Amino acid sequence: MIASMAPSPDLRALPAAEPLAAVLPNAWVVGGAVRDLLLDRPASVDLDLVVEGDAVAVARRLAAALDGVLTIHDRFGTATVEAAGHLYDLATARAESYARPGALPDVRPGTLAEDLLRRDFTVNAIAVSLDGRVRAAPHAFGDLDARALRVLHERSFRDDPTRLLRLVRYATRLGFGVEARTAELAQEAVAAGALATVTPARIGGELRLLLREPSAVAALEWVAEWPLGVPLAFDRALAERALALLPADARGDLLLLGSAARAVAPAALAGWLDALEFVGRERDVVVRVAQAEGIEGRLAGASRPSEIAAVARALPVEAVALAGALGAETQARAWIEDLRGVRLAIDGADLLAAGIPQGAAVGRALAAALDARLDGAAPDRDAQLAVALAAAR
Repeated sequence: MIASMAPSPDLRALPAAEPLAAVLPNAWVVGGAVRDLLLDRPASVDLDLVVEGDAVAVARRLAAALDGVLTIHDRFGTATVEAAGHLYDLATARAESYARPGALPDVRPGTLAEDLLRRDFTVNAIAVSLDGRVRAAPHAFGDLDARALRVLHERSFRDDPTRLLRLVRYATRLGFGVEARTAELAQEAVAAGALATVTPARIGGELRLLLREPSAVAALEWVAEWPLGVPLAFDRALAERALALLPADARGDLLLLGSAARAVAPAALAGWLDALEFVGRERDVVVRVAQAEGIEGRLAGASRPSEIAAVARALPVEAVALAGALGAETQARAWIEDLRGVRLAIDGADLLAAGIPQGAAVGRALAAALDARLDGAAPDRDAQLAVALAAAR
């Protein structure tokens, strides 16, 4: 049964809703935007919309009215419209069933009530129309008041085990507890191997979302104990020390995952990440981070700036940060905060102009000049050029 008498959030507080009123008066806003509006959390710039009818046709109308960019997802009968600085995801109200645990659902057009009841948690099963009507799954508003996550039916985690990862992501992001029966169902599903019934690619998608959350440390501490395909072991204190060293342009999500995979052999870790569909550069960073214990010894043994650079310059900065957290903090901090930004005032063209022939000698000369610059022996252009020419000749 779907509740219709409930608090009506004012969609005018959502900047993305304003352009819709005259175009889609019968559309329903659902999901996280409604939940966060009721929680007085920052307003979303994107909206999920459900229509009882042809979502693609409605999306075409919306794109035309707002002069937006339309993308149609034929496989799912959904569409997105990018307009006025907002992203609108439109879907036909649908019902779903699962041929087997972990399979993608079989869907058919349905009612708004059926659509709400197929969702992951009650607090995400609230819909508000642009003209002020409200519909919600049973317990939705009570669970929102109690700050609790509750599944909508007993087989929820067995049907779609990726909801286990979403449970952790929402609980840690929102600071919500888990309703008692939902906690039991989650534990039972994990123990029964439900996660193994899902394709690695879907696990990878959810894991990436989880790792990009501000609450990723708490979330990874939770899920690292689950059977995700390789034996993870997460040390929260170590990870937090490494994150404190990490510069703003680095990837905290990759550092966290690599820190949890330090006991996994590099080849096995790379294969697992490939199965999870991590892109090549992300895979390589995680693998190098996981090898930080071997890096830490070499980095800790470096004393001069040029020696620190010799170890660190070939590594992802995320791996250097974890090596620092493992014991080489002084060297890691020196590299991350100062040395990695040091540049020469000369380049290869200067050496060619000075008569050095093109070839390995140019690279060797520039490397010698950079070492001298790092160690304070060649602070200006003339000194760097002198060191380079001596090294080349």
